[in-house]
Amino acid sequence: MGRLIKFLLFLIILCVIVLIGYAYLGDLSSPNMEITQPVTINE
Repeated sequence: MGRLIKFLLFLIILCVIVLIGYAYLGDLSSPNMEITQPVTINE
């Protein structure tokens, strides 16, 4: 029974660490920039 509680505690701590890591590294979106480029149309 003690091993099960230790395993569950380890699993909960691991999930918290993964959640914190995802919160910091999961939001690595690139900065949005507006790029305009003239286009010539051959008629």
